[in-house]
Amino acid sequence: MTKTYNITLLPGDGIGSEIMAVAIDVLELVGKKFDLQFNCTTALVGGAAIDAVGHPLPPDTLTLCQNSDAVLLSAVGGDKWDNLPAALRPEQALLGLRSGMGLFANLRPARIFPQLVTASTLKPEVISGVDMLVVRELTGGIYFGKPKGIFTDEQGKRRGVNTMVYEEGEIDRIARVAFESALLRRGSLCSVDKANVLEVSQLWREQVIKVSADYPTVTLSHLYVDNAAMQLVRRPQQFDVIVTGNLFGDILSDIAAMLTGSIGMLPSASLGAPHTPGLFEPVHGSAPDIAGKNLANPIAQVLSTAMMLEYGLHLPAAARSIESAVSQVLDKGKRTGDIMQEGCELVGCRAMGDAILEALAQPA
Repeated sequence: MTKTYNITLLPGDGIGSEIMAVAIDVLELVGKKFDLQFNCTTALVGGAAIDAVGHPLPPDTLTLCQNSDAVLLSAVGGDKWDNLPAALRPEQALLGLRSGMGLFANLRPARIFPQLVTASTLKPEVISGVDMLVVRELTGGIYFGKPKGIFTDEQGKRRGVNTMVYEEGEIDRIARVAFESALLRRGSLCSVDKANVLEVSQLWREQVIKVSADYPTVTLSHLYVDNAAMQLVRRPQQFDVIVTGNLFGDILSDIAAMLTGSIGMLPSASLGAPHTPGLFEPVHGSAPDIAGKNLANPIAQVLSTAMMLEYGLHLPAAARSIESAVSQVLDKGKRTGDIMQEGCELVGCRAMGDAILEALAQPA
């Protein structure tokens, strides 16, 4: 009997519609191969939503996402909307989706495809074999803490305020996601904080250590965030799973992304409580400078689709088939501009998508 899933698609802005078109084709083909039915509904988000209805996250979009089996997002933002008030900028849609869907855990894998080991700006011997997962807390910390804002005192002097705050329960639940992830990988977890300076980080470290008692087979270590950033470019092979707070995770996951040669290669998953829909998106932005030029790399979007199948819909075989197809295309030397290497064939977004579909169509 065919299994049916309701998917919300959020193309967003910039290159979003181009890379989402590839993902839709991939989903359709996967459905045929594995006897699955994906009912996809497209909704407005980000700058496109601002232009249409005046708000980056329309209530109808959020409701649709909350009632889906999973949500696939491309990217939001662009120069066009940079001068809007902060509360109305496209990026606010991301914060609204995370809080509105209860998505507290962001999973960002950074794995080096062996075919691309020379595409990175780092030496091949530094990055060969890198396969890590950054688990970032997503709904707490300095991005959500209060008070926040720009205030003017009686003398007319302005003061900017953001508050970094974490409660015990917020730390415990993200720590458990990280420990569970480590159990499924190589059994090593590094918790990143700034406990030598910040009280909030001291609480973070205490709680992570407490949770570790429930995972005796996972090796737990700790790094300050500045050292962690250095170690990511010095000896990234040492990392298996990294867990950290919202701000530090935002920075470190982008550093990890660039180890692979291009941020256009990396997917992500944002997850909440069990049995609630997750949000799956590439880690790159909307790249408005190349939008509509058939230059975008769709691989991160395609791999985000694979993460949706695995983490959101619990269809690991379907996810593996997509990952295998991407690897096969790289084996054949197909490259978009961001991962171009000597001796390879330069292709556009659509041609890369077609090559992935051709590989995916082959019998297992």
